[in-house]
Amino acid sequence: MKPSSIAVALGIAFSTVPAIAAEDVTLYQTEEPFEDVALGVSDGIVNRGYVVDYHGLIGQMLERTAADVGASKALYRNAEFFQFCSAVLSRQVMEQDIGNIAYCPYIVFVYETEEQPGTVQVGFRHLPEGGGRDKVNELLDEIAREAAGQ
Repeated sequence: MKPSSIAVALGIAFSTVPAIAAEDVTLYQTEEPFEDVALGVSDGIVNRGYVVDYHGLIGQMLERTAADVGASKALYRNAEFFQFCSAVLSRQVMEQDIGNIAYCPYIVFVYETEEQPGTVQVGFRHLPEGGGRDKVNELLDEIAREAAGQ
């Protein structure tokens, strides 16, 4: 998906930006504060009745370990991910193809780079189409869109 011409012409603060991400990543952009977007992801998961199994602070980890790995460039102002699973949805997907265990748990991420402060990206790595995985992609997309204000 690409941002609509109208949204671009009006300078709307959010857009779909798959050109930045790999083909298997869906990514949305917003000018909302990072903390609000991250909370939106967490709330989007919890409000659907799921539990955040793990909240990863990947930006802090990279900052903390930069000197240890000889890095001098700051990458993110903020970068986090939220990991969760759905017993109902996961069972449906795995009943269709037992190998779909490879895609569980599900992750939605949020980040703000040092190079573009104030611009927040929220997204997910989408699963291959078919085999019941489309429902998972729809769920992840709903959560990411909501968090990005779309």
